[in-house]
Amino acid sequence: MKVSRAWLQKYFNDPLPPARELADALTFHAFEIEEHTDDMLDVKVLPNRAADCLSHRGIAKELSAILAVPLANDPLAEGALLRGFPATSALAVEIEDPKKCPRYVGALVKGVAIGPSPDWLKKALEAVGARSVNNVVDATNYVMLDIGQPLHAFDAAKLAGKEGRYAVGVRGARAGEKIATLTGETYELPENALLITDAQRDLPVGIAGIKGGKAAEVAGATTDLVIESANFDGPSVRRAAQALALFTDASARFQNRPSPELAAYGMRDVLALITDIAGGEVVGVVDEYPSPAPAHPSVKVSLARINGLLGRGLEGMAPVADIFSRRFGFSSVPAGETITVTPPFERTDLVIPEDLVEEVGRILGYDSVPSAELPPAGEGDQARFRGIERMKDQLVEQGFTEVSTQSFAPKGDVVLANPLDKTKPALRTSLEGGLADALKKAKEYAPLTLPPGGKPRIFEVGAVFPKGGEYLELRATESCVEAGLSDAKFTRHLSDGVGLEEYGKDYAPKRYELGAYKPFSPYPFIVRDVAVWVPSGTDYGLTMSLIRGNAGELLVRLDQFDRFEKEGKVSYAFRLVFQSFERTLTDEEVNGALEAVCAALAEKGFAVR
Repeated sequence: MKVSRAWLQKYFNDPLPPARELADALTFHAFEIEEHTDDMLDVKVLPNRAADCLSHRGIAKELSAILAVPLANDPLAEGALLRGFPATSALAVEIEDPKKCPRYVGALVKGVAIGPSPDWLKKALEAVGARSVNNVVDATNYVMLDIGQPLHAFDAAKLAGKEGRYAVGVRGARAGEKIATLTGETYELPENALLITDAQRDLPVGIAGIKGGKAAEVAGATTDLVIESANFDGPSVRRAAQALALFTDASARFQNRPSPELAAYGMRDVLALITDIAGGEVVGVVDEYPSPAPAHPSVKVSLARINGLLGRGLEGMAPVADIFSRRFGFSSVPAGETITVTPPFERTDLVIPEDLVEEVGRILGYDSVPSAELPPAGEGDQARFRGIERMKDQLVEQGFTEVSTQSFAPKGDVVLANPLDKTKPALRTSLEGGLADALKKAKEYAPLTLPPGGKPRIFEVGAVFPKGGEYLELRATESCVEAGLSDAKFTRHLSDGVGLEEYGKDYAPKRYELGAYKPFSPYPFIVRDVAVWVPSGTDYGLTMSLIRGNAGELLVRLDQFDRFEKEGKVSYAFRLVFQSFERTLTDEEVNGALEAVCAALAEKGFAVR
C-alpha cells in the first residue's frame, strides 16, 4: 500500500522523520518497504495485518508504537458513532444472507453539489497514485485510504424510489446475471457472487465489496446520494474477484476480513467530509447489524513465556506493560508475572499469547535479542542420527543415489482433511510407491547418469504413517546384502531399539571429493546407437574420435557398450547422446548429425551396420 508522509503527519503533533527513516523504522519493526520517495512509502502489508494496516491510520499507529511518539488523534479511539445521525424510514436495507453481509450501514443525503474536489484532497489522493474524479467519489476514496473502510456512493435518483422511499438489497447473483460496471465493462457474474441491488426493481447496481455499477453512477447532475459503508464476507469477495479477474482496493481490504465495527467509523467520516466539501443534508442513517460482533476477547501472557520465546532476559513486566499501554494504547492489566491485554476491535490478529509475544519482540527489536549458544542435543538422538547417516554412506559407496519423495499417497491409513493434491489425499504407509515412481524417472535419464547397460540404484530414508503409528523406514530399489544392511527386499524399519545408536557409535562422516561443477540442460536429450565393423586391431579410441569429431556440438556423451570379433573383424557399438542447452532438439537435427558420422566412418573404410 502506498502511504503519504504528509498524510501521516496529520496524525502527529511532533514532526515526523524523513521518509527514509520512516522506511527503516517500519522495515525493522513491522513491514518491508517496496520503495520510497521524499513523500511516499510503498508498504508491503501482509495478510495478517491487512485488517488494520491497509490505511494511513494503521501505519500511523504502527509508527506511534515504534517511535514512541503519541498520536495527536485516533479516529478509531472514540466510542458510539451513529447516535448523532437521525434514523430514517426513507431508506431500507434488505440482506439475503447475514453471514455474507454481517453489517450494512446506509445513509441518505440530499442536496449535494457535485464538482471538483478541493486542492488538499486532490493532492492527498495523487500523492498515493489515486485519480481525482469528483468531490463525492474522492471523499469515499479518501476515507478508505485514511481508515481502511471501503465505501460507495449511489445516485439516489437512479434508484426506483417509491413514495420517497429507497431500498437497497444484498443478495447472491443468479446464473447468467450480468452487470455493467462504472468503467464500462460488462461482466457475467458467477452464481452466488454478492450483489448490491436496487431492491425495488431487483436490479444489480454494484458487485458487493468490489466495484460499483453503471446503473446508479454518481455524475455531474447528481443531487441526492445513498451512501454505503458495509462489511462483506472476505472469502466470498475474494472468490468473486478471482472469477471476474477484477481486483480493486476495496476487494483487497474486504478479503482480509476487517471488523464489522469499522463500518460505522467509515460512515461517520465520509458523511462529515461530503457535507463539508459538497454540501447537502443527511436525511438519516440505517444500520442493519443483526448479529453484532462480540467484544474482542482478552489475551493473557506470562513473563516466562515472553522470555522463553524471545530468548530475552526481561526482569519484570514494566517494559511489557509500557509497550501495550503507552505505545499501542491497548487496555492492559499487569498482575505480577503476567499481563492481560484487551486488543481494540481492529486488531483481529491478536488472539493467542504468542501474538502478544510477537508484539513485544518486534517493538523492542529482534536485533536486541542477545546471542546465546543452543543447548546440546541429546546424545542418544545424535547416535541414532549417526547410525542412519552411516547406512546412507555405505549405500552411496556402493553406487546408490538418495532420493526424497512426497509423503502423500493416493491411499493410506491417515486421510488429510485438506489435501494439497486431490489425487493424493492420504499419508503414505510405505516408501515403495514413491520409490517406484522415482525409479521410473531415473530410468528415463539413465543414458546421462549411468554407463551403458547400468541400472539405476536409488534409496530413500523417510517417515511412513501406518495405522500403528509413524516410524522411519529405509528402502532401496535392489538388494545390497553385501552391506549387511538388509535382505533381498531391501527394507528396514528404523524405529527405536534396532541398534542404530550402537551402529552409529564413533562414526565419522565420509568426505567425498567434489569435481568441478558442470551446468545441466533443462531440455530433453535424444539417444542414437551406431554399430560399425572395423579391421581387427583397430583401436576403438580412434573410432570414437572419428565419431566425436563429426557428430557436432550437440553431442554431449559418447559410450562404447558392445564389442565382439568375427572373421578377422571387430564390431563396436556406440551410444550417442544429443542435447542442447538452448532448445528442444528435433529428430531432423539429430538424424543429420548421425548421417555425418556414418559418412565419416564409411569414408574411413568402416562398415556401418
